[in-house]
Amino acid sequence: MIHWLNLCGWMACVVYSTIPSFWLLIHPRADYWRSRKHSPYLVLLPLWFVMWIILGWLTSRWRHEAIYTTPWAWIPAIFLFSTGLWIYSQSAKQFSTAQLRGLPEVLGNHREQQLVTSGIRSRVRHPIYLAHLCEMLAWNVGTGLVVCYALTILALVTGALMIRWEDAELQRRFGEEYGAYREKVPAVLPRI
Repeated sequence: MIHWLNLCGWMACVVYSTIPSFWLLIHPRADYWRSRKHSPYLVLLPLWFVMWIILGWLTSRWRHEAIYTTPWAWIPAIFLFSTGLWIYSQSAKQFSTAQLRGLPEVLGNHREQQLVTSGIRSRVRHPIYLAHLCEMLAWNVGTGLVVCYALTILALVTGALMIRWEDAELQRRFGEEYGAYREKVPAVLPRI
């Protein structure tokens, strides 16, 4: 059982750690992707899958190295999983399916261009990234795998860059309204 949980944790962290890199392909070049006739996801999704394969291959030799192993670690991990799932559910309340899929960022003919600042987004600008972080931390804590911690660090570094690009792109799209929102609401970690 622990072997399978560790395998799932490693694979989940590989996928989660590539999410910022996926969006780094989009946000700095949002105008380019919007100008294309065909859906950019025809190019972007295969690139994302290639990222999984490369990162999985690069980290596979360390997938069994653990800092610790104890079944008790799954207790706080379950709390982190639950928190992440709750944040995902709150994030979906004010966003449409199209917004959750990132369609306004990549499709030029997509008309849904509204800045959402209510609900959970009144506390944190990027709640979905916070939910991703909770899920990754849950796998870190539960498995104790070195590779999960390393992949989380990678996600934090690339995520910080990606958020800067995304904020710049949202500033261009929504102007001063986004600037005022950005000044008032933190990016990922809510103020207590």
